[in-house]
Amino acid sequence: MTKKITYSDTGVNREIRAESKKALKKLHKTYKYSKQGLVMNLPYGNIFPFQKDLYLDLVIEGVGTKVLVAQLAHKYDTIGIDAVAMAVNDVIRSGATPIAIADNIHAHSSDPNLVRDWLEGISKGAEKAQCPVISGEIGDVAEIIRGLTAKQGFDMIVSVIGYVNKNNIITGKNIKPEDPIIGLRSSGLHSNGISLARKILFKQWGGKFDKNNFPQSIKRPIVSEVLEPTKIYVNQIIELNKKINIKAAVHITGDGYLKFGNLTHFS
Repeated sequence: MTKKITYSDTGVNREIRAESKKALKKLHKTYKYSKQGLVMNLPYGNIFPFQKDLYLDLVIEGVGTKVLVAQLAHKYDTIGIDAVAMAVNDVIRSGATPIAIADNIHAHSSDPNLVRDWLEGISKGAEKAQCPVISGEIGDVAEIIRGLTAKQGFDMIVSVIGYVNKNNIITGKNIKPEDPIIGLRSSGLHSNGISLARKILFKQWGGKFDKNNFPQSIKRPIVSEVLEPTKIYVNQIIELNKKINIKAAVHITGDGYLKFGNLTHFS
């Protein structure tokens, strides 16, 4: 009998995470320090005024355990695309245009070959998002970062800031029954659910396949399929927002389609 694997079995406990998120309320008292006016709460984050009719959206994101898949494949030049994608795809939910990227990489060792590949991916992601990489930092923290492969462990975080005019903010309000839902095709698993996917798919973590296996209907090694970079939707959303009234934009990441539930608090 096939053993059922839950997300909790992978070390991700959604109930504990939900309880922990209640602590975020402690940060609300800092909103009073917003220099140009009130912070605006949106379904999937907050934006803050910069000028009279201009708001900024600041996001920080990572790629989670997809870095382990990169180590399994010994391929490091695309994971930076994922890191950029996770951040810019969050920023555009508010209708904002990304204008600057910063990266932070914690590594077991800043090996020159690894650094070159990491930054190659970030550069490719920035090009797809049409957004400059303004700053970044790489820290060697061997006592913290171990990884799957000796001296190649790392974690990658990207922060993005974007701007949106007040009249173009996607607020998540006034959603009604029978409003059309437009889905944008993904490129694959993207960068969420990887902890679960690894334990189901790869023998390295107790799963079914060797990394170089070709499961039925897949035309390349399974590790390449999982490592396929996250799609960047910046241009699609910006152009669509010019043509139609987008009431809400949902980036399907952690919790999957349950993210639609956030909209119930705004409509």
